[in-house]
Amino acid sequence: MLEKTFTPAEMEARLYAEWEERGFFKPGGKPKAEPFTIVIPPPNVTGSLHMGHALNNTIQDILVRFERMRGKDVLWQPGTDHAGIATQMVVERLLQKENKTDRRSMGREAFLERVWAWKEESGGTISRQLRRLGASCDWSRERFTMDEGLSKAVLKVFVQLYKEGLIYKDKRLVNWDPKLLTAISDLEVVQKEVKGNLWHLRYPIEGSDEFIVVATTRPETMLGDSGVAVHPENEKLKHLIGKMVRLPLVGRLIPIVGDDYADPEKGTGAVKITPAHDFNDFDVGKRNELRQINVLDQFGKILIAGNADFLEAADVPAETMALNGLDRFEARKRIVEMFEAQGLLDKIEPHTNQVPHGDRSDVVIEPWLTEQWYVNAAELAKPAIAAVEKGETSFVPKNWEKTYYEWMRNIQPWCISRQLWWGHQIPAWYAPDGTVFVEETEAQAMAEAERHFGMPVKLTRDEDVLDTWFSSALWPFSTLGWPEETPELKRHYKTDVLVTGFDIIFFWVARMMMMGLHFMKEVPFHTVYIHALVRDEKGQKMSKSKGNVIDPLELIDAYGADALRFTLAAMAAQGRDIKLAKARVEGYRNFGTKLWNAARFAEMNGVTHDPNYDPLAARVTVNRWIAGETARTEAKVRQALDEYKFNEAAGALYQFVWNVFCDWYLELIKPILTGTDEAAKAETRATTAWVIDQILLLLHPFMPFVTEELWQQTGSRKQWLIASDWPTYKGLGDARADAEMEWVIRFISEVRSVRAEMNVPAGAKIGCVLVSANSETRRRADAWENEIMRLARLSSIGFEDSVPKASAQIVLDEATVALPLEGVIDFAAEKARLAKELEKIAKDSAAIDGRLNNPGFVAKAPPEVLEESRERKAELEARKAKVDEALARLG
Repeated sequence: MLEKTFTPAEMEARLYAEWEERGFFKPGGKPKAEPFTIVIPPPNVTGSLHMGHALNNTIQDILVRFERMRGKDVLWQPGTDHAGIATQMVVERLLQKENKTDRRSMGREAFLERVWAWKEESGGTISRQLRRLGASCDWSRERFTMDEGLSKAVLKVFVQLYKEGLIYKDKRLVNWDPKLLTAISDLEVVQKEVKGNLWHLRYPIEGSDEFIVVATTRPETMLGDSGVAVHPENEKLKHLIGKMVRLPLVGRLIPIVGDDYADPEKGTGAVKITPAHDFNDFDVGKRNELRQINVLDQFGKILIAGNADFLEAADVPAETMALNGLDRFEARKRIVEMFEAQGLLDKIEPHTNQVPHGDRSDVVIEPWLTEQWYVNAAELAKPAIAAVEKGETSFVPKNWEKTYYEWMRNIQPWCISRQLWWGHQIPAWYAPDGTVFVEETEAQAMAEAERHFGMPVKLTRDEDVLDTWFSSALWPFSTLGWPEETPELKRHYKTDVLVTGFDIIFFWVARMMMMGLHFMKEVPFHTVYIHALVRDEKGQKMSKSKGNVIDPLELIDAYGADALRFTLAAMAAQGRDIKLAKARVEGYRNFGTKLWNAARFAEMNGVTHDPNYDPLAARVTVNRWIAGETARTEAKVRQALDEYKFNEAAGALYQFVWNVFCDWYLELIKPILTGTDEAAKAETRATTAWVIDQILLLLHPFMPFVTEELWQQTGSRKQWLIASDWPTYKGLGDARADAEMEWVIRFISEVRSVRAEMNVPAGAKIGCVLVSANSETRRRADAWENEIMRLARLSSIGFEDSVPKASAQIVLDEATVALPLEGVIDFAAEKARLAKELEKIAKDSAAIDGRLNNPGFVAKAPPEVLEESRERKAELEARKAKVDEALARLG
């Protein structure tokens, strides 16, 4: 007997352990079946489950469970990323907390031993948490981006790309973190709104009394200026193009160049150009052959003493040289004071702008000129662009292809070196004269050096490590055993679907496309499904600073994994962010409880699993109808999942389970189960058991725990639900039974709706008259009289030629359903109540229209506020239609 109360906690842990122990997550059991493969976006080894992970992995698990049931040989490849900066910071903080030492005192080798020890002890947290979500990955194949196999792949890729001329060293600008002392990727940079100033500085034009005024938010960078740009069509300033400026505080002569980058309508129309400290200026400098003069060190301090580039061709005043060693922000103050003292400060304006910060260090990031390793991404991007153009890989939703193209067609060299210790150390060795030897091992590098020099030489290895995204770019094939020709690689590459967020299309998806095509000569996946963001219930992005973060593990503790999974699936509409509220999860917990209670009701009424039942043999109308509804639901769910419309699949299941099966079928069969027709009773019990089985099969990918538990407890089964086949139906659906049951449901629903609209007391039983009913309607009314009267709370059903006075009316096909309400409700009071409600709706609608028609409000309001207003407007319009209908009935 099923327990009275459905309790997820004990059940979920027990079932998951059994699934994993029995090997249900492993591929290989169906060697002749079509393979289906997903690689998990590897979460950081430092990470814990957040709501983005919960959505991403729920979607993947729905797909793999669905395809597993459809008979495919499924591999869901799990693993974690070594997360260079994040992991190094975690261990450095631990060392600081333990008051032992720091990494530089320990030395590289000892520090890396400590990191590996931390990884073995604490690095599996997120993998354990994914199990709590129900993720059915093949954990026996779990990989790590620095395990032995992946390290071998990384070395091979780096060396091959270097020897093909696609990896090289260059001196370019990078995002430099002055606290962590490393280059970082754009993804690790967050823009923060900062209130500052716009300083207008006067630069004297050589050989005249004129000045050209430039505006800057970073005065300290002027020490590295090597030009001033003016738009060639700037009527006020274009006459200055070609002249020279004497750079204040420094004395360096720098040219005024004509360049489209200088916007005539912005600022002063003239832009100071500092190629070594601004990404846009770097490009302007390249176009106009301006010098690159770096004036900061790695700590963000002024570096001008002994700086040959800075000192060249300039007699720098002592006061300026005294800036050497100052922090950049202290230098900013001093430089502004010096400009003011020399009468060269034109004006200062308050200015708010977006300032880049390191997402982990929280310090202002500097564009910094430094020598790094780069990948020729433009060359690798060409086949990756063509593959999407030809449809070899498709994005869902399709609009993300535009984002992919825009980035790929304007791609910049990819900086792949990081000044860290934790990561894949770059396989490059330097001879004393600077000659570089790139090989997979030190022995190979030394052999190459000996061949080059004609004798053995001492080599020093490059201390930098590779960008984490470099190893992640190889994930779809390195995890399958490449560079070895493994059976898994042959069977499971290319993979099928990549499920990921839009924010890493550039950093990960595009790079996997490049690497997959270059080394495997085939795209890494045929579909990229881009899911939306999970926001809070007001539509705001979750953040710790706002205090609106929802912890998925807390929701699982409170409501169960099934409830969270179904909530996320039900809300995962393509292209729309998810507004998550705990109340929604609680609601879908109730959905699981509803199913559990339906199974208990069936069990208490003698319903048991019958392996020999054939729904095509059913003769009772309601049973033939529910069999057809089951088949139609399966078709909707299958089509929706094939099209990655998870919300539509979940919606079809919810509608069928809660509304069709629980609210209608179980209610309509109660008289049969308590009646005297034994044949009808036996058929109905068998049908009920069959429908519950189909529900468990169809719902399993979404709610795996409650469905498996019910499957185990409601009959003797040959196999577990997770290993059962997805259902297929032939011949189910009886048009006559469908029409009749649809009529009964409409009849009851319309009467219930009118009762609610007219404020008829819930306990009052009212009469009902069918007017102008044909013979088929009369037959149906007679056949279903008891059920209609019970469920619609009617005292009688009669037939008349005209509508009785004071009746609410419903059109039901050719007939009119009249509900005489004289003496049941006060018509005048009801009209007044409804009229008052219409007034309130009109007032609320006008207020919303006022906001939405106000250009100022629309321009400034956050997107979530606008969406909420539009949704509220739609709700009011729908309610107005209902009230108008109710008033018309009273008329």
